Amino acid sequence: MVLLLLIGLESSLGAQLCQGSLGDPIVNITFGAGNNPGPPLSAAAIGYQYVPTDCPSDGFYTVRNNTNICFGNTWHTVTGDRTSSPNGYFMLINASNQPSDFYVDTIRGLCSATTYEFAAWVLNVIKPSSCNGNSNKPNITFSIENLAGTVLQQYHTGNINPTDVPQWVQYGFFFTTPANASNIVVRMRNNAPGGCGNDLLLDDITFRPCGPRLTPSFLGSSSSLRDICEGEQTTVTLVADVSSGFTSPYFQWQEQLPNSNVWADIPGANTTTLIRSFATTAPVGTYGYRLTVVESTNIGSSACTIVSAPLTVRVNSKPVVTILNSGPVCEGTSVSLTASGGAQYNWSGPNGFSGTGATISIANIKRTDTGNYYLEVINTAGCRAVDSTRVGIYLRPTALVLNDTLNICKGEGEMLGASGGVSYSWLPSVGLSAANLPDPIASPAGSTRYIVIVANADGCTDTAYVQVNVLQRPTVSAGADKNLLSGQSLFLDGSVAGNDYAVAWTPHYFISDPLSLHPAVSPLKDTAYILTATSLAGCGSHSDTVRVRVFEQVRIPNVFTPNGDGINDIWSIPALSAYHNYSVLIFNRYGQQIFQSTRYDKPWDGQMNGKPLPVGTYYYVIHLKDTGARISGWVDVIR
Repeated sequence: MVLLLLIGLESSLGAQLCQGSLGDPIVNITFGAGNNPGPPLSAAAIGYQYVPTDCPSDGFYTVRNNTNICFGNTWHTVTGDRTSSPNGYFMLINASNQPSDFYVDTIRGLCSATTYEFAAWVLNVIKPSSCNGNSNKPNITFSIENLAGTVLQQYHTGNINPTDVPQWVQYGFFFTTPANASNIVVRMRNNAPGGCGNDLLLDDITFRPCGPRLTPSFLGSSSSLRDICEGEQTTVTLVADVSSGFTSPYFQWQEQLPNSNVWADIPGANTTTLIRSFATTAPVGTYGYRLTVVESTNIGSSACTIVSAPLTVRVNSKPVVTILNSGPVCEGTSVSLTASGGAQYNWSGPNGFSGTGATISIANIKRTDTGNYYLEVINTAGCRAVDSTRVGIYLRPTALVLNDTLNICKGEGEMLGASGGVSYSWLPSVGLSAANLPDPIASPAGSTRYIVIVANADGCTDTAYVQVNVLQRPTVSAGADKNLLSGQSLFLDGSVAGNDYAVAWTPHYFISDPLSLHPAVSPLKDTAYILTATSLAGCGSHSDTVRVRVFEQVRIPNVFTPNGDGINDIWSIPALSAYHNYSVLIFNRYGQQIFQSTRYDKPWDGQMNGKPLPVGTYYYVIHLKDTGARISGWVDVIR
């Protein structure tokens, strides 16, 4: 923390405090800069001796640009002077055992009867933990004297306490030079004893003249900064209010040009008002202005001149604009406008378009949106620049198809037709003769919805769809062959797999409905019925036949030969299948049941429990449960 103490003696000692403005430092003792060690100081010869090494002992001093690990690291390590100037020197003092002067210098060329500010920076280099936490503390008296040794003004710092980190503190006060006297003596005395502690750094001793209070401003503004933009003709008016204090003040405005640290007088600018014009060609940069005031009798003497706080005119660059657009784009899509170079962006364009921001997007753009889009860019200083970009918009094609729905028979193909562009892409490509033609042949295995992407010469696209329905050829089953007793009827079991078909049975006689899949039939003799299904979409037809065998009565064979020669090996009674509910029982000559079957679904093969029965005569009982009749008889087994 930097602390400025502007303190004088009690009013009984005639202390002077500057109630106005200060001038530039007419004395600025920085001790210079360079490699260690710095040279000895003639001003510090009283009571102290110079040593060229770091860490001087009590009663010695040195000049250095750093100090490091002194006295067992009880001192702070300080790596530079007060302003951190490269290799800047400071004075390092290890106080003597008895209070004494450690710095005395004569300042010459001041103005007589003029108030000055004196200031110096001091750092207590001892650490708080050193000396068991009870170090001696620097205690300095600053004195301003005439050449005869009469004290004009004094200031006592009191004890300067150690700090946890190195901390520079500025001490200062005001004094007035005697009439007809331009030289004074500055004296610094350390009032504390040496020993453990009372070690300090000294830097940046300054003297500045004090005069009336100068209050500069821009006309009509309370700000000390005025921003203008390059390329603009601008006039600014600067005014300064000057309090009383000088008998015959002389005014001079000064200017500091960009990239310069020199204040130069402006010829003819000798009133409290300055009108400054900036041409359109004024270079970009920061311009400083201040008013200097001196008694007319001291014109040209910087030692007596006070200066106002500076006013700043900043000529700002216009924004350097970069503007881009993502076009040309196809209508119906979006275009992005992007810019850089400023803090604010204001867009305008066709059809009343407007927007703000560095990047904006225009969705679902139309052909009527083609044209120039203008941009106003404003930077943080309020300077503006205008630019534009032209957005091109391509016409979008219209995708057309010959038919949006097609029905084809399985295994066949049909041409898909599209138009409206210069290139075509069909998806999916499965089942197509080509995917990049306007009229491929489609023969998919199953119903498929195709999309065609139509592009024009500019690469803009549109889409259309074709639904291809694949129709199956009908597949017919007339059912299993059937047996029927003469005079009875039964239902046929027809079925069809496929789409959109019509069915018909032939022949038409003794059939209840030849157009039904399940008609009732009652033929008088064995008949083959043919079921035909015909696709209504033109996908062909298919037929199947069922044979209905008609029995006059149940004829039961009385002999069979189960010898494995494939001829008459089973006892077959075909007419039984004309009944729905019946049973067959077979017995040997001893009345033992050797075979039983319901509906006789597996005819007897002359075996019992998988073993052949002996040749002989066997007896049967057939119960026709549909009619309640019983048929009995015998059958011979011959091998």
